[in-house]
Amino acid sequence: MKKRKILISVTTTRGADWRKTLKDVKKFGLKEIALFPTCLEAKERKEMYALLEKSGIKSIPVLHLRTDMPIEELDFFRKKYKTKIFIIHTQREYPLMCDWAAYKRLIYVENVYNVFDEGELKEFAGICLDITHLENDRVVALERFKKNFELLKIYPIGANHIAAFPGTRRIDEEGKVRCDSHTYKKLTDFDYLKKYPKRFFSPFLCLELENSLKEQLAAKIYVKKLIGI
Repeated sequence: MKKRKILISVTTTRGADWRKTLKDVKKFGLKEIALFPTCLEAKERKEMYALLEKSGIKSIPVLHLRTDMPIEELDFFRKKYKTKIFIIHTQREYPLMCDWAAYKRLIYVENVYNVFDEGELKEFAGICLDITHLENDRVVALERFKKNFELLKIYPIGANHIAAFPGTRRIDEEGKVRCDSHTYKKLTDFDYLKKYPKRFFSPFLCLELENSLKEQLAAKIYVKKLIGI
């Protein structure tokens, strides 16, 4: 049986206060997190990395990449924070801007707006399954859900993203219908996870939330009990 762990994350999406979250990481004495610097330009990433140095973090097993990151940034995380898994979106959404050939066997492709590209899955290490996005597809894009569900039976799942699923329909910044959210209001927003088989849960379950660190810690306890790990 795979040993699984739930990782608190520092995210950088629009509603996240990543600077405060990093301060709280130090306050709460966390030593291990997942990191999502995906929405930061190079200058802000440099600031983030300086704050990481002061945070007390020793391990970042999962890092969500941004396509303009030079390979030296991947080298930095691999060496300093023992990063095991790197995440990208499909190149149809975000074409690669740097040469990451040396890390291809550690890079997993996340599901967002498209059906997985099997060529990409073969080129890289496999799938980062965002279970919340999968549940969103089940509700609003059933054909995409069915196609991705079948591919999940074939390709390895190296990491997961987990966010909230309140179920309320909205239009996101890309003009797409969404029922998921990076912010939870009640812990039952995670109950959708019970629908999915254990084989869909990888060794690294990353909470991709804009909630405060204290609220993330409550979600971690709830999700751990919910899926029985």
